[in-house]
Amino acid sequence: MKTILYVHGMGGGGDSRIPNHLKTLFSPSEVQVIIRTYDFDPDIGRAQIASWVEEYRPDLVIGESLGAIQALRIQGVPHLFVSPSLGAPEILYRARFMALFALGRWYLHRKFPVKEGDRQPLKFTYPVLRKYRAHGEAALSAIEPEGYYYAFFGTQDHYKASGVVRTDLWERRFGPSYAEYEGTHFMEPEYIESLLVPKIREVLSLEK
Repeated sequence: MKTILYVHGMGGGGDSRIPNHLKTLFSPSEVQVIIRTYDFDPDIGRAQIASWVEEYRPDLVIGESLGAIQALRIQGVPHLFVSPSLGAPEILYRARFMALFALGRWYLHRKFPVKEGDRQPLKFTYPVLRKYRAHGEAALSAIEPEGYYYAFFGTQDHYKASGVVRTDLWERRFGPSYAEYEGTHFMEPEYIESLLVPKIREVLSLEK
């Protein structure tokens, strides 16, 4: 049996749609998908994820959106990404001064609402947001020259306009190791089934 550790995006969590849909597409004896909610503070989250890597010894890591930054810091394992938000750490870092004021925190929470359920609470505070630049730099420094990195980007991803998602930044770091699909930031079920699952099977050398 193969194990996938799925690193959710900002405000995601144990009941995020994509990893739970993946669970329905694989036999439990073939692939187990591990998805747990980690802390928005990048240092705390990093420690939590490192403990899960130690516990499960995953054969593959999938990073979604902001979770791509945490996923990149995991070494020695192939990586897949859904809408990797390589520009997000710098944007969150720049927003740190907004978090000093009640109105700024209100705006950030309104802009990035979190659904009910097993989801990551978003702590928009100055001490947390100021960590994100170093977090992003550490992730890029952890890229392994011989590592496997492949990403999927939606052509209708609304986060491209703000620079949160940047295919040019991805290509600068990883070359043309990505595919685009006619969907949004939040990969739709048809693309999970037609693109993500076949790539998982390819990377894990599973029968189709």
